Amino acid sequence: MVDAARAARLADRIKVIVAQALERRIKDPRLGFVTITDARVTNDLQHATLYYTVYGDETQRADTARALESAKGVLRSEVGKNITARLTPTLTFVADEIPADAARLEELLRVAREKDEQVAAQAVGASYAAGEDAYRTPEDNTDDDAPDSDSARS
Repeated sequence: MVDAARAARLADRIKVIVAQALERRIKDPRLGFVTITDARVTNDLQHATLYYTVYGDETQRADTARALESAKGVLRSEVGKNITARLTPTLTFVADEIPADAARLEELLRVAREKDEQVAAQAVGASYAAGEDAYRTPEDNTDDDAPDSDSARS
């Protein structure tokens, strides 16, 4: 077992190496505007998972996924040349869902803001159904309000 800090440092190094190799060495026309967003390495340093995003539509994302799979061997050899580990980790590419999730969250927040504005517009000029203070206070309890002790027993 390797410590987690070394695995994290190796993951960062692999992320940089793969990003540079994609930019300089891989000349596949199917690669669109791809960005390596994160890398994670298992604690035994045998497997690296690289997360990526692609700017474009669904067909460009699918083409980029195929291009990354076909370039996996070249990228792994680049990683092996540039790290100081005994074994070169296998590379797995996973499409990063964070941008899509962020867009969904932004849409939900926009809808919530619109509904808040509608509620605020309805509240303008509205009054309380039971008056300003709908709760009873101890001063409100007088003998007139108390039930008869005879009627309370029956």
